[in-house]
This record gives sequence, structure tokens and C-alpha cells, in this order.
Amino acid sequence: MKPLIAAAIAALAFGPALAEDNRASPLAESHIWNELRTDLVGEIDIADAAGRFEVQAPYRANDAATVPVTIRQTDPGLTIRRATVVIDDNPAPLAASFTFGPAMAPLDLEIRVRVNQYSNIRVIADTDQGHLMTGRYVKASGGCSAPATRNPEEALAGMGEMRLKHFSQAPTMSTARREAQIMIRHPNYSGLQRDQLTQLFILAHFIDRLELWQGDEMLFTMEGGISISENPVFRFSYTDNGAPSLRVIARDTEGNVFEHDLPKAGQS
Repeated sequence: MKPLIAAAIAALAFGPALAEDNRASPLAESHIWNELRTDLVGEIDIADAAGRFEVQAPYRANDAATVPVTIRQTDPGLTIRRATVVIDDNPAPLAASFTFGPAMAPLDLEIRVRVNQYSNIRVIADTDQGHLMTGRYVKASGGCSAPATRNPEEALAGMGEMRLKHFSQAPTMSTARREAQIMIRHPNYSGLQRDQLTQLFILAHFIDRLELWQGDEMLFTMEGGISISENPVFRFSYTDNGAPSLRVIARDTEGNVFEHDLPKAGQS
């Protein structure tokens, strides 16, 4: 009887946590998605992406203004051409649309987004096996209206600065895969934030187009919205083609264009 009693006590103690873990994985039922689906992705058939790619995100976000979201391919035979990231309950649900070049396969991409209230974060991928979707339900709130980390003058002064960081050494004869991170200085104002001094709303001002190249080969492009975090960060794996640098071209809603050639670490 003692083992049974102990098991019962454990179930009572850890039951809520286990239930939350179980709820952390699937997308939740969403009436908003049912209403938005046609406007966002059109009249297309969408299958479950299970076993082909996955979306990782925290169930409870530490910071609603910078929620990490990873799209990771689990079927190496799949070709992912494009991916659309939707945050159902955000003021602007379409967070970003990506187009990928061959060097991004198999896809492993992390972005950081704002989440305004408890919501599904879903990814709809255009693949050689049709349109596939999966995602995560995330508990976060206030991300789109959270105050910027810098005052407007400081934020605009460094706007457009970029950094490239590699997490792997230069490619060898056995593998050409590398893992890198691009960081871009930009306030990415959502239009829902207030100036902490004047308490007036700051006008929306964000990166709406991003291109990443190695030499003449496109790695990926992004069409972005207000849900991409302040100072956007993109962490990804790619196949190195030997080009000495990565070229980043970013355009924002004010018409500013920022272009940098960032040398690859350890590249000979």
C-alpha cells in the first residue's frame, strides 16, 4: 500500500506541473486562427508537420518582448522553401515570412518575437511535401507594448549596427555546416509603446525587409512586422560555400537601408 500512497501523493503534488508540460507542446484551439487563416495564408490545405519539422518556444516566457522561437527540421529529406510565423493573438498576427535558400537546409533557425497575450505561435511551411504546420502555445503578455530598453535618442543613434557571431569553427573537409548569429541594432518600435518621458505613443518603426547572403548565394530573406523583437537576433545553421563574409541588407519602414559585410570568424 505504501508505494500506492506515495504515487498518489506524487500525482497530487506534481499533477498541475505535468498537466502544464503536456499542454506546452500542442497548439491550442484558436477561434482567431480560424478567422484569420484565409487572410494570412489563403485557401490552402495544411497538414500536420509532425515528424518533419518542429517549433520550440518556452511555455512560460521569461520576457514577453523577446520570446525565442526555433524552427528545426527533423526530416532531412524535406525541402522547406518558405515559412510564415503567426502569433494568433498579437495585434498584428503575421510576425514574419521567410524564404530560404538551399544552404539553409536542413533548417535550424531561431528568432525572437513579441507576444502580447497568451497565444499560439504557429509556423506554416511551404515544402516539397505540401504546406505543413505546427507550433507552440506560449504564456506571455504585454510584449508588444513593453517599454523599449533605450530612450529614443539612444536607440536611433546606434540604429543599423550589426554583429556576426559564429558558434562553430571554420568548416572542415568532413562538414561544411556552421552555426551563426546575426544581431541588428534597431528599436523595432511596435507603435504600441510609450515614450517614458512624454507618455506619448512612439510611432511604429521597424525592419520590414531583411536579406542575408554569402557571396552571390542567398541564405534567407524575411518580410517582418511589429512582432519581431527590439534589436532583432537571428541564429541559424547554414552550409558554408567558402565566401569570406556574410552580407546583410536590412530595410525599415522609414526607408532606411542598412548594409554590412560581416567577416566570417575563422574563415581562411
